[in-house]
Amino acid sequence: MSISLEKLKRLKQQAGVAATPTSAQDTRQQVARLRSLLRVRHAAQAPPRQADASQRGLPGEEIADGLRLLQTWLPWSPLPPQLDGGFAGDKALQGRAIDTGELMFFDTETTGLAGGTGTRAFMIGASDFHAGGLRVRQLLMTRMAAESDLLDTFASWLTTQTRLISYNGRCYDAPLLNTRYRLARKHSPLPALAHLDLLFPTRKRYRGVWENCRLATIERQALGILREDDLPGSEAPAAWLGYLRGGSSELLNRVIAHNLQDVVTLAHLLQHLARLGAPQPLACAGM
Repeated sequence: MSISLEKLKRLKQQAGVAATPTSAQDTRQQVARLRSLLRVRHAAQAPPRQADASQRGLPGEEIADGLRLLQTWLPWSPLPPQLDGGFAGDKALQGRAIDTGELMFFDTETTGLAGGTGTRAFMIGASDFHAGGLRVRQLLMTRMAAESDLLDTFASWLTTQTRLISYNGRCYDAPLLNTRYRLARKHSPLPALAHLDLLFPTRKRYRGVWENCRLATIERQALGILREDDLPGSEAPAAWLGYLRGGSSELLNRVIAHNLQDVVTLAHLLQHLARLGAPQPLACAGM
């Protein structure tokens, strides 16, 4: 940007800039006033790199504007009609039997880990025993405006007999979804449903046995499941926001795979705990 000496003098007079600043602070203030008058702006950050169509592919089908449904069916060993719920205690289950036909394992991927009204669930994964196998359904928002359809679709999967199964879902996933239903002026179906959070019976059995009781640790140590190329949950918000801003779907596809494994693991973990029965008291430093 070029400017004549005379114009610079006039601008200095308008800004009240002295010929010789009296201090470093005066100099900074004068420079700031001149920049304002000259409309000098800091260079804007480069916009995120836009991916072409071949890099933005996502699995599943679009069932509403900005909402995708992904469905997977996994073969599963035949289950009895009921599992022994003694591992969780009678009070938690309102009885010892768990009807396998009423179970809904669920997990969310969100825009932040702190919760609060500003946090959204951009993905809900759910699995249930269906047609002799494990059916996995995942809802993924590709637009902010699709949240209402996501909430309605998830609610349509639930009945009054559904028993929710989660891992830390009573403290995080369910309250977050309840908040989103409330902000959308919708009735949340979750509070009326029985909800078994497997984190608590897992802690009872394995506290102090391994370094923590995070789901990945329990998968590896108790279930023999080792994830490959897993994207940590803490990176899921950036992966989703990057896609919304026009980026590649590579990281978001890894989030999808992470979420799928979570709801499959929950089914394995429930059966594992039911086989072991009520735990003996033991002395996971972490969750």
